[in-house]
Amino acid sequence: MLSDELKGSIRDAYSAVVASKSLTPRWGQRQMIAEIANTLARIPPTEGDERGLPAVCVIEAGTGTGKTIAYAVAAIPMAQALRKRLVVATATIALQEQFVNKDLPDIRQCSGMNFSFALAKGRRRYVCLSKLDRLLAEGQGSAFLIPLYPDEFDTPAGAEALPFYDAMLQALGRGEWDGDRDNWPDSVPDDVWFGATTDHSQCSGRRCPNISQCSFYRARDELQSADIIVTNHDLVLSDLALGGGAILSAPEDSIYVFDEGHHLPDKALSHFASFCRLNSTITWLQESKKSLALAAPALAPLASAQRLLQALPAEMEEASASLQVAEQIVSALFDEVDLPAHREEQQLRLEHGLVPASLMQVAQSLAGQFQKLSGNLARLETILEEALDDEHAGIDKSDIETWHINVGGMLGRAEGALALWQEYAVSGQGEIPPKARWITLLSASGQVSFELRCSPVLAADILQECLWSRAAGVIVTSATITALNSFDRFKLHSGAPEEANYKVVTSPFNYSRATFSVPAMDCDPGNAPAHTDALIQQLPTLLDHSEGSLVLFSSRRQMLEVYQGVTGEFGGRILMQGDYSKQEILRRHKQAIDDGDGSVIFGLASFAEGVDLPGDYCRHVVIAKIPFAVPDSPLEAALAEWVEAQGRNAFMEISVPDAALRLVQASGRLLRTEEDSGRITLMDRRILTKRYGRAILDSLPPFQLRLG
Repeated sequence: MLSDELKGSIRDAYSAVVASKSLTPRWGQRQMIAEIANTLARIPPTEGDERGLPAVCVIEAGTGTGKTIAYAVAAIPMAQALRKRLVVATATIALQEQFVNKDLPDIRQCSGMNFSFALAKGRRRYVCLSKLDRLLAEGQGSAFLIPLYPDEFDTPAGAEALPFYDAMLQALGRGEWDGDRDNWPDSVPDDVWFGATTDHSQCSGRRCPNISQCSFYRARDELQSADIIVTNHDLVLSDLALGGGAILSAPEDSIYVFDEGHHLPDKALSHFASFCRLNSTITWLQESKKSLALAAPALAPLASAQRLLQALPAEMEEASASLQVAEQIVSALFDEVDLPAHREEQQLRLEHGLVPASLMQVAQSLAGQFQKLSGNLARLETILEEALDDEHAGIDKSDIETWHINVGGMLGRAEGALALWQEYAVSGQGEIPPKARWITLLSASGQVSFELRCSPVLAADILQECLWSRAAGVIVTSATITALNSFDRFKLHSGAPEEANYKVVTSPFNYSRATFSVPAMDCDPGNAPAHTDALIQQLPTLLDHSEGSLVLFSSRRQMLEVYQGVTGEFGGRILMQGDYSKQEILRRHKQAIDDGDGSVIFGLASFAEGVDLPGDYCRHVVIAKIPFAVPDSPLEAALAEWVEAQGRNAFMEISVPDAALRLVQASGRLLRTEEDSGRITLMDRRILTKRYGRAILDSLPPFQLRLG
């Protein structure tokens, strides 16, 4: 597939971009381009041809490599030659917007390549015109919509929401707005916005009378002709969870690029997890039962709907009673264990994912009840859809559509509960790997509730089934994918094929411009109080008060204690996570440096990744301790338990590689351009004294080492 002509097209496109933007060609970029082109050449040129090696490559390319140019100039010509859609998924909205608004237009203008592109967003980013109409009608005393999660999300007061909804409708009518939240000129409170959006369960699709003006479908139709679709990991995974091809192009017709791809396994787990909050679901069932009583007279002309409308309330009552039994059983399980009393949320993890017999029994009943409830709601939804198509239904189409939205919402929620109870209706014995199952006791405003969750502990099987085995091609790239100089961690969590291409490309950074030091300390983080005291004593002398610094903590408690201990020494120069939004902290920090003052950011894990503070904005990164995972994470604990049960060492196989990866990410906050220099200080002597420390130290970039 990789003909001389295609090689020449890729080479010419790269040379044109480099020359046009006055860039210096980078060896790492060239390595990346070659790796992607050779991998995608594995895709059979004709549909139906037998596949050989998987067209999958995983590339670690450090900050400054120029990943975007590399995968664009390699993948776009390959996708066009193979007649495949290129789907580029980023981890954040900011990266999407940069790629769509700046990178792709620049590459198209400079490279000589001719391609089209479109941005794909989920339904929740677009206003639903049908909902907007009904919300405004409801404000005038007619029709009504049932909020999908009124028990778990605040419902806006009409006086607050209606002016927003009226302004939105007016702007749509005048053609001044396209229905995209990101293009609305003002901020909209989340509760107001979500009240006027929909999801796939509440959408009547092409049957909707507003389909020709639908913001979501208009945007989706634009995707059909685009060579490149830009989206985020979540939307790709949502599409794959729906079977693929529901929102984006089918996996078999797509070449995926996952930028910041180290997030892919965790994102996949969140999409295939299930949960049910007991008292919230009971409340929802009771409210839905009352609402359906109003549907019967409104839908009287639909004889086929009446039997279901009579049966559903009793089914909801039965499920509600079973949930109350489940509450009692779960409460008894909590009484049997000794959990720390000081936490607002207490978690009971089911060891080895095994479900107690008492809970499994009621879960089996609930699974059957929600199966029946979901089936009848689905049948009612179908009847309403057919009535929307029937010109002689003898009923106001507006009423049908209102109840279609309401019933669709009920069905979506019932199916969510069904997924959870099916996971608890089995013993969990013999699952390989086991699933993580845990129950959280939530206490707020004197109210106690229980939330049950279930999740796979590894995304390997999920991604193998819906991505690796189906996609025409997949490119995964990030600055941090390897751990302990190996791709083994990523393979374990993602299930990426062994036969895939794996490559670490050359970084353009001169790491000798940075020092990595471990100062002398008479304690380590194993003694938390002593370690905190040592940080309070040493930070004022370690940090240069006149420069930009970033101090990263693994514990909020330690961050607060250190802040209280040193804040007087820094004269108000410390910006601590939680005092302001992340964006505001970064803005204030940069402003202080621009004004010639020093500034120190105190942050947790979210500041150890994705934060860009080049040059003087960050000359010193201090890391309080090796960033081992939080020990009470149910997923981490379940995975470690499974590894230990096989006679393996979970700490060395899971915890140490994870910590090494996070330490590389945290250290990566220092050098953001080829000219940057500075210091990294790790306040944790275990990297020198423990057996695993040398492996972690050896996995760091080649900084100058100063080990006290």
